[in-house]
Amino acid sequence: MGTVREKDNRIDVICQHNRDRTIMPIKIRLTDEYGELQTYMIIGYKDLSGKGDYTLPNGIAVHGHIRTFDCKISVFGTERLVRIVYNADENQWRIIAVQ
Repeated sequence: MGTVREKDNRIDVICQHNRDRTIMPIKIRLTDEYGELQTYMIIGYKDLSGKGDYTLPNGIAVHGHIRTFDCKISVFGTERLVRIVYNADENQWRIIAVQ
């Protein structure tokens, strides 16, 4: 996995919406630095949304309609951690951090 384009951090996400109102991300697809779409299976995730109102390190305020997830993906056999955010008002997923 290369670098994520800074200009457009929107991503495609396949997720499961459960009847208890939880969301489970399953796959992400994003555009790499070469402009090509890459798909990654999420092998583990943590929902960070239960913390109430808070501010992310990059200054994004998170509350109410924003759901934040730390997701573990496998890239060429190496586990990487990505942070993705779902904005229910805009119905849009974004990637905000890659480690």
